[in-house]
Amino acid sequence: MNVLWITVALLVAGFAGWPVTALVFRLARTIDDRADAAKAAVDAKRAADDPSADVTVDLPQAGGSQGVDGELTAAADAPPSGLSGSGPAAPAQRILRGGAIIGILERLGVCLAILTGQPVAIAYIVAIKGLGRFAELKETPVAAERFIIGTLTSMLWAAGTAAAIKVLFLA
Repeated sequence: MNVLWITVALLVAGFAGWPVTALVFRLARTIDDRADAAKAAVDAKRAADDPSADVTVDLPQAGGSQGVDGELTAAADAPPSGLSGSGPAAPAQRILRGGAIIGILERLGVCLAILTGQPVAIAYIVAIKGLGRFAELKETPVAAERFIIGTLTSMLWAAGTAAAIKVLFLA
Protein backbone atom coordinates (compact mmCIF):
# COMPACT_ATOMS: atom_id res chain seq x y z
CA MET A 1 0.00 0.00 0.00
CA ASN A 2 2.93 2.34 0.72
CA VAL A 3 4.13 1.95 -2.87
CA LEU A 4 0.74 3.19 -4.09
CA TRP A 5 0.87 6.30 -1.89
CA ILE A 6 4.47 7.04 -2.85
CA THR A 7 3.50 6.73 -6.54
CA VAL A 8 0.51 9.04 -6.02
CA ALA A 9 2.72 11.56 -4.20
CA LEU A 10 5.30 11.54 -7.01
CA LEU A 11 2.66 11.93 -9.71
CA VAL A 12 0.86 14.76 -7.93
CA ALA A 13 4.08 16.54 -6.99
CA GLY A 14 5.70 16.12 -10.39
CA PHE A 15 2.87 16.70 -12.81
CA ALA A 16 0.20 18.66 -10.93
CA GLY A 17 2.82 21.21 -9.90
CA TRP A 18 3.06 22.63 -13.42
CA PRO A 19 -0.42 24.27 -13.41
CA VAL A 20 0.25 25.63 -9.92
CA THR A 21 3.55 27.17 -11.06
CA ALA A 22 1.89 28.59 -14.20
CA LEU A 23 -0.81 30.15 -12.01
CA VAL A 24 1.80 31.77 -9.77
CA PHE A 25 3.62 33.14 -12.85
CA ARG A 26 0.35 34.60 -14.12
CA LEU A 27 -0.38 36.13 -10.72
CA ALA A 28 3.11 37.65 -10.57
CA ARG A 29 2.69 39.11 -14.06
CA THR A 30 -0.70 40.59 -13.09
CA ILE A 31 0.79 42.20 -10.00
CA ASP A 32 3.70 43.59 -12.04
CA ASP A 33 1.33 44.95 -14.71
CA ARG A 34 -0.82 46.69 -12.08
CA ALA A 35 2.26 48.17 -10.40
CA ASP A 36 3.55 49.43 -13.77
CA ALA A 37 0.17 50.96 -14.61
CA ALA A 38 -0.02 52.69 -11.22
CA LYS A 39 3.50 54.06 -11.63
CA ALA A 40 2.69 55.33 -15.12
CA ALA A 41 -0.45 57.06 -13.81
CA VAL A 42 1.52 58.73 -11.01
CA ASP A 43 4.22 59.83 -13.46
CA ALA A 44 1.61 61.21 -15.87
CA LYS A 45 -0.11 63.15 -13.09
CA ARG A 46 3.22 64.50 -11.90
CA ALA A 47 4.11 65.58 -15.44
CA ALA A 48 0.71 67.21 -15.91
CA ASP A 49 1.08 69.16 -12.67
CA ASP A 50 4.65 70.28 -13.40
CA PRO A 51 4.68 73.51 -15.46
CA SER A 52 8.37 73.07 -16.32
CA ALA A 53 7.60 69.75 -18.00
CA ASP A 54 5.82 71.39 -20.93
CA VAL A 55 7.53 69.76 -23.89
CA THR A 56 6.57 70.44 -27.48
CA VAL A 57 7.80 68.44 -30.42
CA ASP A 58 8.09 69.89 -33.92
CA LEU A 59 7.23 67.29 -36.51
CA PRO A 60 9.31 67.17 -39.70
CA GLN A 61 7.71 68.68 -42.79
CA ALA A 62 6.07 66.18 -45.10
CA GLY A 63 7.69 67.25 -48.37
CA GLY A 64 11.20 68.26 -47.44
CA SER A 65 14.35 66.58 -46.27
CA GLN A 66 15.02 69.40 -43.81
CA GLY A 67 13.76 69.35 -40.27
CA VAL A 68 13.39 71.99 -37.63
CA ASP A 69 15.81 74.94 -37.81
CA GLY A 70 17.45 73.64 -41.00
CA GLU A 71 18.75 70.37 -39.47
CA LEU A 72 18.75 67.29 -41.64
CA THR A 73 16.40 64.57 -40.48
CA ALA A 74 15.89 60.99 -41.59
CA ALA A 75 12.50 59.62 -42.45
CA ALA A 76 10.86 57.80 -39.57
CA ASP A 77 10.92 54.46 -41.37
CA ALA A 78 14.41 54.79 -42.83
CA PRO A 79 17.29 52.89 -41.23
CA PRO A 80 20.23 54.87 -39.83
CA SER A 81 22.98 55.67 -42.30
CA GLY A 82 25.50 52.92 -42.90
CA LEU A 83 23.05 50.14 -42.04
CA SER A 84 21.09 48.13 -44.57
CA GLY A 85 17.39 47.80 -43.89
CA SER A 86 17.17 44.34 -45.46
CA GLY A 87 19.43 42.55 -42.99
CA PRO A 88 18.16 39.55 -41.07
CA ALA A 89 16.31 40.26 -37.88
CA ALA A 90 18.08 39.42 -34.67
CA PRO A 91 16.88 36.07 -33.36
CA ALA A 92 14.69 36.28 -30.29
CA GLN A 93 16.24 34.48 -27.35
CA ARG A 94 13.94 32.29 -25.31
CA ILE A 95 14.36 32.73 -21.60
CA LEU A 96 15.05 29.60 -19.54
CA ARG A 97 14.51 26.91 -22.17
CA GLY A 98 13.60 23.48 -20.83
CA GLY A 99 12.06 24.90 -17.68
CA ALA A 100 9.02 22.60 -17.74
CA ILE A 101 11.09 19.42 -17.85
CA ILE A 102 13.53 20.72 -15.26
CA GLY A 103 10.58 21.70 -13.05
CA ILE A 104 9.08 18.22 -13.21
CA LEU A 105 12.43 16.63 -12.34
CA GLU A 106 12.95 19.13 -9.53
CA ARG A 107 9.53 18.41 -8.00
CA LEU A 108 10.07 14.66 -8.29
CA GLY A 109 13.47 14.98 -6.59
CA VAL A 110 12.16 17.15 -3.75
CA CYS A 111 9.19 14.87 -3.16
CA LEU A 112 11.36 11.76 -3.18
CA ALA A 113 13.88 13.40 -0.83
CA ILE A 114 11.16 14.16 1.72
CA LEU A 115 9.46 10.78 1.40
CA THR A 116 12.76 8.96 1.98
CA GLY A 117 13.72 11.19 4.90
CA GLN A 118 16.69 12.79 3.13
CA PRO A 119 15.96 16.55 3.12
CA VAL A 120 19.66 17.30 2.51
CA ALA A 121 19.11 16.10 -1.06
CA ILE A 122 16.99 19.21 -1.64
CA ALA A 123 20.13 21.33 -1.22
CA TYR A 124 21.82 19.30 -3.96
CA ILE A 125 18.84 19.83 -6.26
CA VAL A 126 18.90 23.60 -5.70
CA ALA A 127 22.69 23.71 -6.20
CA ILE A 128 22.59 21.73 -9.44
CA LYS A 129 19.73 23.82 -10.79
CA GLY A 130 21.39 27.11 -9.82
CA LEU A 131 24.75 26.16 -11.30
CA GLY A 132 23.14 24.94 -14.49
CA ARG A 133 21.30 28.23 -14.96
CA PHE A 134 23.99 30.59 -13.66
CA ALA A 135 24.99 32.03 -17.07
CA GLU A 136 21.39 32.81 -18.07
CA LEU A 137 20.56 34.23 -14.66
CA LYS A 138 23.61 36.48 -14.69
CA GLU A 139 22.74 37.92 -18.13
CA THR A 140 19.01 38.51 -17.76
CA PRO A 141 17.26 39.94 -14.68
CA VAL A 142 13.91 38.71 -16.01
CA ALA A 143 15.27 35.18 -16.15
CA ALA A 144 16.52 35.45 -12.57
CA GLU A 145 13.11 36.57 -11.37
CA ARG A 146 11.34 33.75 -13.21
CA PHE A 147 13.90 31.29 -11.85
CA ILE A 148 13.27 32.32 -8.25
CA ILE A 149 9.48 32.36 -8.58
CA GLY A 150 9.39 29.03 -10.40
CA THR A 151 11.83 27.29 -8.09
CA LEU A 152 10.11 28.41 -4.89
CA THR A 153 6.68 27.51 -6.21
CA SER A 154 7.80 24.09 -7.43
CA MET A 155 9.65 23.26 -4.25
CA LEU A 156 6.81 24.36 -1.98
CA TRP A 157 4.32 22.35 -4.01
CA ALA A 158 6.49 19.22 -3.97
CA ALA A 159 7.34 19.56 -0.27
CA GLY A 160 3.70 20.15 0.65
CA THR A 161 2.54 17.17 -1.38
CA ALA A 162 5.20 14.87 0.08
CA ALA A 163 4.56 16.05 3.64
CA ALA A 164 0.79 15.58 3.30
CA ILE A 165 1.17 12.04 1.92
CA LYS A 166 3.77 11.16 4.52
CA VAL A 167 1.71 12.43 7.46
CA LEU A 168 -1.69 11.25 6.29
CA PHE A 169 -0.94 7.90 4.66
CA LEU A 170 2.58 6.72 5.45
CA ALA A 171 2.76 7.35 9.20
